[in-house]
Amino acid sequence: MASTGAGKHTVLHMYKAMLRESEKFSSYNYRNYALRRIRDAFKENKNLQDKEKIKEQMSKANKNLSIIKRQVIIGDIYRSDKLIIEQK
Repeated sequence: MASTGAGKHTVLHMYKAMLRESEKFSSYNYRNYALRRIRDAFKENKNLQDKEKIKEQMSKANKNLSIIKRQVIIGDIYRSDKLIIEQK
């Protein structure tokens, strides 16, 4: 989702916001899945030049960020025990 000027800054801000929010998942599996999907999606679209496609992808990312925020809250309400690989 590369673009010039403010567009590139906005894309980077969205990427970081999605990663930060995904780090809040209490579930190891959800957290790692979300982080992997975000990184893969942004890598896949990093060479986009068409402003309409960038705008479309940013809209999709914004909707997904809202979903992640809601799921983090739900995950906190219904928290489960940590997995063995998470325990120190």
